Amino acid sequence: MDERRKPYPFDQFEPKWQAIWEEQQLFHAPNPAEKGFDPSKSKFYVLDMFPYPSGAGLHVGHPEGYTATDIIARYKRMRGFNVLHPMGWDAFGLPAEQYAIKSGQHPAITTRENVASFKNQLKRIGFSYDWQREINTTDPRYYKWTQWIFLQIYNSWFNPATNKAEPISTYSGKNPDEVRLAYVADVPVNWCPELGTVLANEEVVDGKSEIGGFPVVRRPMRQWMLRITAYTERLLTELNALDWPEGVKLLQRNWIGKSEGAEIDFKIDKSDQKIRVFTTRPDTLYGGTFLVLAPEHSLVDLIVTEEQWPALREYRERTARKSDLERADLSKDKTGVFTGAYAINPATDQRIPIWIADYVLIGYGTGAIGGVPAHDERDLEFARKFDLPTVTVVQPIGDEPAFGFTGEGIAINSPVINGLTSAEAKKKITAWLEERGQGKRSINYKLRDWLFSRQRYWGEPFPIIWEDGNHHSLGEDELPVVPPPLEDYKPTGTGEPPLFKAKDWIRYSEKATRETNVMPQWAGSCWYYLRFCDPNNDQRFVGEQAERYWMGGEKPGGVDLYVGGTEHAVLHLLYARFWQKVLFDLGYVSKPEPFQRLVNQGIILGEDNQKMSKSRGNIVNPDDVIDQYGADAFRCYEMFMGPLEQMKPWSMRGVEGVSRFLARVWRLSMRENQSGDWELSGKIKQIDADKAQQKITHATIKKVTEDIESFSFNTAISQMMIFVNAFTGAEAIPLSSMRSFLALLSPFAPHMASELWERLNASFTDARGDITGQSWPSYDERLLVEDEVEVVLQINGKVRDRVKISILATDEEMKTAALSNPKIQERIAGKTVRNVIVVPRKLVNIVV
Repeated sequence: MDERRKPYPFDQFEPKWQAIWEEQQLFHAPNPAEKGFDPSKSKFYVLDMFPYPSGAGLHVGHPEGYTATDIIARYKRMRGFNVLHPMGWDAFGLPAEQYAIKSGQHPAITTRENVASFKNQLKRIGFSYDWQREINTTDPRYYKWTQWIFLQIYNSWFNPATNKAEPISTYSGKNPDEVRLAYVADVPVNWCPELGTVLANEEVVDGKSEIGGFPVVRRPMRQWMLRITAYTERLLTELNALDWPEGVKLLQRNWIGKSEGAEIDFKIDKSDQKIRVFTTRPDTLYGGTFLVLAPEHSLVDLIVTEEQWPALREYRERTARKSDLERADLSKDKTGVFTGAYAINPATDQRIPIWIADYVLIGYGTGAIGGVPAHDERDLEFARKFDLPTVTVVQPIGDEPAFGFTGEGIAINSPVINGLTSAEAKKKITAWLEERGQGKRSINYKLRDWLFSRQRYWGEPFPIIWEDGNHHSLGEDELPVVPPPLEDYKPTGTGEPPLFKAKDWIRYSEKATRETNVMPQWAGSCWYYLRFCDPNNDQRFVGEQAERYWMGGEKPGGVDLYVGGTEHAVLHLLYARFWQKVLFDLGYVSKPEPFQRLVNQGIILGEDNQKMSKSRGNIVNPDDVIDQYGADAFRCYEMFMGPLEQMKPWSMRGVEGVSRFLARVWRLSMRENQSGDWELSGKIKQIDADKAQQKITHATIKKVTEDIESFSFNTAISQMMIFVNAFTGAEAIPLSSMRSFLALLSPFAPHMASELWERLNASFTDARGDITGQSWPSYDERLLVEDEVEVVLQINGKVRDRVKISILATDEEMKTAALSNPKIQERIAGKTVRNVIVVPRKLVNIVV
């Protein structure tokens, strides 16, 4: 779009208003007791999931959620709220470290350049962020407090008696290290030799690292762990009071994975050892015909026979190359190896074979399962593959066949519980096992403690030292612990982290050395919403007064609105909730939950209906769209595409359509003079709106208000289009109607609304100040009442006209209105009216 063809001068007024907003700091939200703070206003904290500043910059999918929150922030300010709307950077991460390995450039330099690029792109879109609150997780002034929070976790334990975290000093046991919320353990991990670090399950795809595609193997390593499992019940039950999508709550519940059942002991034949199995269906115990252990189970080496050892060892090696997600994939072909050993089923006293299989995970339950192939699909697949016996022990109540039935029914072929319903049978068989000392009632969770170590350079160092094999915390006065500069960021190849190369830095004292692992990227994002409340406080991670104000309110969550993608629907939210609860228990924060309301935006696809990616070549850069159509058109199109939560494809033709709408808005107020300059249209006058104009104005105020509250931004824009259509072509436009409309438009297209408002202020004295300081318009329901109805006028059944008539008009008044209508009079002139049929409020049919 060349200079002469721009339908309105967005390239002139958009940079102008962005400069004004920055210069005047219009969107800065003062804290309590600070200059400019208004204690009479309620607060509203609206937060985006802050981005990782990659080298690729933004594509048009990223700002979708940011645009939605900006509309809400601008709207809430006009509704009289103190609005906290900050932005920052989740800047630690592997990509910057990988670039450092290739180029030798320190990750901090790469990160700084990427942040500058991202920030410039966001500012071009006109977001009303309080940039005075900008934070960066890689800033030592920030991660000092990340390390401080880790120390609070390290120096705490979860007291089951009080159901909350307490200082470790209150623990009366002999070894506090056994109960700390942060502890060290040897655990099997996803190890990537090429990247030189442990990877989360989500970072492994088909046995390879998500970044780089390098092979990943399972191996035991010493790791820092956070005892999130202590909070399983609270993480579950306290979800209920949050205003989150039910789908996200379900994902959280499934990840925590609460199961009620029984733990059953199977004695190993010809041994004193027992294998403990957790099951949710103890009523099917008589149908158990084999056991399956995780390949890593500690008993495997003790029970495997000499003949089976070679096959078992080779199977273990193959399993080590798979992630937990791959192993648990229900669709994959079942594999396994017989150990050569047998166990005794405590219900039948029969010997049953013990196998290993990769679909059994050491981290879930007891790392062992009982195979009941007649009533479990996975067990049946395994039994068929290896020709293992099946015994039917549950009879369906309906007509379904018993074999393969996985539901609840009536117990059969089970002497102790025959004839009982599944619910009754579970209770009785569990009690029977407890009496015999062979089992007990149990609740199990899928959730595992949080593996918190990474063998990287670019992350927060742990504030921990080691002396004589024991770990100790550093003093708070020694924070932040800053990673030392390295000449070489490459992995050591030995499993030791890159920090292991910094020999002088590691040596803390003659006897003590520093911890060389670093924290995962999750650490900085677990608490950033708190730092935004008070980002420049160097005495505390967040000031008490600021935290109580911005995180305050009657509901359990502090942040009023949190918007981001569904890719963070499980782990980020779970980890942030965990940290918040620990800090709440210890008395550092006022709320038990971080986020009260959560909204997930949908993915924006490329124009080819595929997910945007470099490899597909379908990425659309917001800068290119803004260059051609302006930031307001970009913002409005992002919201006009469809419901925020839905997935939808990008369309440049759609942007063009929205741009045409904004051009019509511009021309409603402005006209081009003979010299080519834009000036205020003479149609705008300080006159009263007529009845129809009042009605469309107040209907638009109501619709846009309700749609913003319900996140229906696309239909709000549709209603504003209706308003523009109604006023286009009007001989005169009341100033009051135009001002109301611009106020409604301003959260969506803030640059144009600000410019037109300023132009109106230059010509009229009815209002003062910038549009951002105006109150949100209100509507009068009385003006929306339908007091007229459209009536169809027919002659001999054919429609000849339509007229507006009072809703209270009598039949006689409708007849008179029809016969006096000019079009009707013209058509019945010289003819005899034989009859007039009136259908109240609908039609008048004249028969001639």
